[in-house]
Amino acid sequence: MLKLSICFGSACHLQGAYSVLNAFKALIDKYEIQSEIDLEGNFCQGQCTEGVIIKINDEIIKNVSKEKVFEIFKDKVLGGGQY
Repeated sequence: MLKLSICFGSACHLQGAYSVLNAFKALIDKYEIQSEIDLEGNFCQGQCTEGVIIKINDEIIKNVSKEKVFEIFKDKVLGGGQY
């Protein structure tokens, strides 16, 4: 199971963490892979100037916006376009 964690600390919240969350949720629903993803929120990752911060398994990805979510999802979740 893939673990996808989104930071909701103050800085990430102000930079659009909820939009990022909603974009990931929509893609997870679209591709019907809810049972393959452990989606969670967390607080500060200690990189506040580079938010929104997400973590996929042990990989930290910085400066995530809702506009970048599909490319990240395609590459990291779907494995580069297997769907």
